[in-house]
Amino acid sequence: MRKLIAACFFFVLLASFSWAAPQTKIYGAVEAKEGFLGGRLFDVLDSVGGTGTWMEWDVNGVRDPSVMKVLDPLLNSSNKPKMVWAITERDKPLLSVLLPKGSGEVLVFYELGNLDAKPVSLKLNKVLTPDVVFRDYKQVSEKEFVHLDRPNLKIFVTDKLIRFTYDNPDNTPLRYDPDFATKTIVEKHAEVNDYLGFLKYEYSMMLRAFVQSTRGIFNWQPWHWYMNKWNSKFMITPKEIEMILSKGVRPDYITVFKAKASGGESVEMRTTGNGFLEMVIRRP
Repeated sequence: MRKLIAACFFFVLLASFSWAAPQTKIYGAVEAKEGFLGGRLFDVLDSVGGTGTWMEWDVNGVRDPSVMKVLDPLLNSSNKPKMVWAITERDKPLLSVLLPKGSGEVLVFYELGNLDAKPVSLKLNKVLTPDVVFRDYKQVSEKEFVHLDRPNLKIFVTDKLIRFTYDNPDNTPLRYDPDFATKTIVEKHAEVNDYLGFLKYEYSMMLRAFVQSTRGIFNWQPWHWYMNKWNSKFMITPKEIEMILSKGVRPDYITVFKAKASGGESVEMRTTGNGFLEMVIRRP
């Protein structure tokens, strides 16, 4: 019922918002006269985004020109956005902007042609404020944080290291064929592709668990991590997967993503293939 009500508001208000940046296509809007109370904000986002994942825009991150065409007039006005999200799992990306309106709020949705920032080197912000970065976590000890909704998602922090872990054991762990090295080229190619697909899925899980549950650590926006032109240099390759499979034994971990940030920090994401995921940031 909530999604139905949200959808009705969405289409009723669609025609009433014409104050966006010139030549920007407004997809729709939903108003809450007393503000979005409880979980209604996310009910509305879900009703518009469907099964996709909304990613929060970082004001200090890389700025896509298509996004700033929408946001610049708002950021320079007295009616500044409270929060901004984007979703990419559709034909055209959708931007959602939460704005104050009188004593309430309004969510305005903009359809973008694409997300068009040019790739830049990965960078870690020098100043990381725990209250901002770990907003969705509670601190349980001097060095450990636990996610408010998912207690199996944890962060361990020291002066030189930030270690994220997500532990959700799989009933069907990743299979390793001891006879892989004896297979034909065609058979090997098919199996490598299967593993590549699995590891890309694990990578997306790590992005949602680690990158998208924190704010302001990196200069890349959350959606940049998914884009081939941004991440391809740092992802595991088919050749590396074939080398792992040729050994015929289960490795302790498979590194899916590994990058050196511009400040000398290393960022590594890896999986056991059995429900344990990890991202480690090491400072020089």
